[in-house]
Amino acid sequence: MKILITGGLGFIGGNFIRYLLGRYRKINIVNFDKQTYAGCPSSLKDYCSDPRYEFVKGDICNARKVAAALKGCDALVNFAAETHVDRSIVSAAEFLRTNVMGVQVLLEAARENRIKRFVHISTDEVYGSRDKGSFTEESPLEPNSPYSASKAAADLLIRSYWKTHNFAPVIIRPTNNFGPFQFPEKVIPFFVTNLLQGEQVPVYGDGLNVRDWLFVLDNCRAIDLVLRKAPAGAIYNVGAGNEITNIDLTRQILKIMKMPASRIKFVKDRPGHDWRYSLDTTRLRALGFEPAYSFEDALQLTLDWYLGNQKWWKRLIKRS
Repeated sequence: MKILITGGLGFIGGNFIRYLLGRYRKINIVNFDKQTYAGCPSSLKDYCSDPRYEFVKGDICNARKVAAALKGCDALVNFAAETHVDRSIVSAAEFLRTNVMGVQVLLEAARENRIKRFVHISTDEVYGSRDKGSFTEESPLEPNSPYSASKAAADLLIRSYWKTHNFAPVIIRPTNNFGPFQFPEKVIPFFVTNLLQGEQVPVYGDGLNVRDWLFVLDNCRAIDLVLRKAPAGAIYNVGAGNEITNIDLTRQILKIMKMPASRIKFVKDRPGHDWRYSLDTTRLRALGFEPAYSFEDALQLTLDWYLGNQKWWKRLIKRS
């Protein structure tokens, strides 16, 4: 199988490439990435000489480059996106360009090239916030930030291609991912790197917002399962059932790193801050998925990785 992976220099995309090349011998990967501030080529440096791996620098909004990269591929997995909520609040234009128009370019190229499998990585944030219970794949989309709105728009565009063009996409909506190689603007690596540099960690509002945390390698296993077994037009929620408040997450990080509570700094809540995310993953579990990592073990592995790879993240912080 030959797969075009867009956004493969990013956090989840890069981990997925490492997962596939490590698991399957007969596979070829084309990594198509724009190399934005969050892209890190060094994350895949140990595969650069692997004949099964090819890197192509390009923007998913460039139809000509996308079509060229897609030649000979059997599948496309789209990780390419602007993803940071805070950045979308400050400036939404690039999020709409990449997350909506870029997806339309990918859909057209995949349709024209008769790609057999098109897997799009969305987010649980498209559902908005929920005080009780969990979102199913049939729940209405009610995004509350420019980022989540752009991802919801892409999901609806993909659905329209399935209904209008008899195209065969699959959408995956994971909860908050964490793990090695994550750019240090997201909360766990941001907090860890702040603490290691002697800084405080900012917690929005009262810290009682709830997130379900999913270890990135479990997410990679779920994406691989969906890529190979999901029926056309399906949508899958991906979560691990690790719901925890932001303040409790912060305290766990401080405990592991043996840091005092005085390193916490409560800051003004951000606009449109969703209260709680929670996904019903019955459909994915019926396909055969079970998380392999406990939250505690995965968090320890993640913190150990950032402690042992300080040159990697310090270089990223310096350039951003």
